[in-house]
Amino acid sequence: MKVIKRDGSTVDFDRSKIAKAIGKANESVDFEDRIDDREIEKIVDDIANRHRSRLLVEDIQDMVEEKLMELQKYQLMKSYILYRYERALIRKANTTDESILSLIKNANKDVMEENSNKNAHTAATQRDLIAGEVSKDLTRRILLPEYLAKAHDEGAIHFHDADYFIQPIFNCCLVNIGDMLDNGTVMNGKMIESPKSFQVACTVVTQIIASVASSQYGGQSVNVAHLGKYLRRTREKYRRQCDEKFGDTISEEEKNEIVEMRLKDELKAGVQTIQYQINTLMTTNGQSPFVTLFMYLDENDPYIEENAMIIEEILRQRYQGIKNEVGVYVTPAFPKLVYVLDENNCLKGGKYDYLTKLAVKCSSKRLYPDYISAKMMRKNYEGNVFSPMGCRSFLSPWKDENGNYKFEGRFNQGVVSINLPQCGILAKGDEKKFWEILEERLQLCFDALMVRHNALMGTVSDVSPVHWQYGAIARLDKGEKIDKYLFGGYSSISLGYIGLYEVTKLVKGVSHTDPEGEKFAVKVMKCLRDHCEKWKKETNIGFALYGTPAESLCYRFARIDKERFGTIPDVTDKGYYTNSYHVDVREHIDAFSKFKFESQFQEISSGGAISYVEIPNMRNNLTALEDVVKFIYDNIQYAEFNTKSDYCQVCGFDGEIIINDDNEWECPVCHNKDQRKMNVTRRTCGYLGENFWNVGKTKEIKARVLHL
Repeated sequence: MKVIKRDGSTVDFDRSKIAKAIGKANESVDFEDRIDDREIEKIVDDIANRHRSRLLVEDIQDMVEEKLMELQKYQLMKSYILYRYERALIRKANTTDESILSLIKNANKDVMEENSNKNAHTAATQRDLIAGEVSKDLTRRILLPEYLAKAHDEGAIHFHDADYFIQPIFNCCLVNIGDMLDNGTVMNGKMIESPKSFQVACTVVTQIIASVASSQYGGQSVNVAHLGKYLRRTREKYRRQCDEKFGDTISEEEKNEIVEMRLKDELKAGVQTIQYQINTLMTTNGQSPFVTLFMYLDENDPYIEENAMIIEEILRQRYQGIKNEVGVYVTPAFPKLVYVLDENNCLKGGKYDYLTKLAVKCSSKRLYPDYISAKMMRKNYEGNVFSPMGCRSFLSPWKDENGNYKFEGRFNQGVVSINLPQCGILAKGDEKKFWEILEERLQLCFDALMVRHNALMGTVSDVSPVHWQYGAIARLDKGEKIDKYLFGGYSSISLGYIGLYEVTKLVKGVSHTDPEGEKFAVKVMKCLRDHCEKWKKETNIGFALYGTPAESLCYRFARIDKERFGTIPDVTDKGYYTNSYHVDVREHIDAFSKFKFESQFQEISSGGAISYVEIPNMRNNLTALEDVVKFIYDNIQYAEFNTKSDYCQVCGFDGEIIINDDNEWECPVCHNKDQRKMNVTRRTCGYLGENFWNVGKTKEIKARVLHL
């Protein structure tokens, strides 16, 4: 049996500690109020025989008090409670030593593997992780009410990003890059004026991205269409230079050829600047900036032709990849790419279909870009098409004082997620009981979200000048409070959810793809959405329902529930819960049916949602992939592709990674054994968790669902 301490760490069950605590309380009461050693051992035996693989420290203490009450030893129970309280006061002094020291020694596996974008072995990253441990400790002990901390620890809810909560910073945003480029900005106390050329504009954009990423903890998005103006300025500059140098000595055709040749060189160099700067810069939180480039060919854009050139170059360079330390082209983690499908490029004879074909080719090799259907998005967002924040979180439509829709320069205050399957487990098949439990859990979520909101109240613009004073979000005066941006729906605050499939199985006995299950699942989703709308009206805060909050949360919730409630077929036995509304990976459903089915839940999850399908290696079958992209345009707002093929980032090998004689993953080409530099997937049964070796240490990999 394992015990979960208050700092979140796991230790072996130690019966002597329970006996010692009872003994301390025993010594402080009169003889007639004490219990003997035999009774102490009986209490300890009762706890040890609960046969639970995982217990919270608080659960153990509650059990002790319960047993003392049964023995009618009320004075002893009071003494034990007092002892427990005194120990709690001592703990409040410091609970981070062990986690921080283990982090420095590279032994804190949970923290080190929490963010795959960070190399937890480097000193710069460890500084951020150490600060994160301090933040989580203070959040759990002081900033978060005890009942919410307990709900988080028990997996009822998840209070996201506690490692940044002590600072008055927010989650993710849409950078107002157009305003910053056109009107200039300030970074590190230095004025940066509006650029005069495309390449300088690209450099300024990467500087802004790095600065923004260092003062928030979530993703950011940049609309590359704002660079079209600067590409045109560069063309005009080269044309003037050509006229000045050659006059009438060469023809107009020759001048145009020279101008376009120089323009393409600068276009390539500028895009390369963005790609390499983003991947080589390190923000103050020890990783490359989590940034998404939004690529949308808006027919109302006066620079649409220049924008098309920029998008084409971005896709070409992403398809090629970036060389790693041994000179092999690999897929960079950032920037993420989001490509918008519209009437002019949805592979139905549009002017820019050639760009979509290039995007599909890029997806077949690098998995990016993701795809947004402008058609479906306009339907869901009052006719608007705009970027997600970072990667998946969406804002709600909001109008300024002139009645104009505004999206750039807005942000998300934070996220709290609900564990839907746990509500179903506790209901034990009683649907009426389920709705009662769901209501209680949603109240916990609301309380936790208000804690996040209130933590930002009173923040002054000085905490992040690039956000609040110099244009990324606003242009406030020094010392001015940000409070007005926390209300009225200008910013969002998100309710996330995990496991719609599992809760449907628990309550209705069928998948949410079954007609009866689908009806129930839609009802659950509308209940979540209705609560967000109700909270918004009551508080004037932009509550939003957010799908796909975090893949790692699928494993955390499932692990906690399995240890607490045991193995439940098709629920806790898989090692994971399905993310948000997604169809379970083990269901036999084709890509078209999956997207069509999930689209109804995207419409309800207006605060953010994305659907994906697993595909084999499609590089030799681009026509099939193009068919899926056409389908996306007409049927679902936001979609991406995952692949089942293995991939070595060291040498670029794209095939099956072998298991060597030492029972290790190994690339058959370059013999790389570093799993951090390999993408290895085994999806025979759909299990998405961590593989581990069986008892016999054979080449067989033992998964928690099937033995492969």
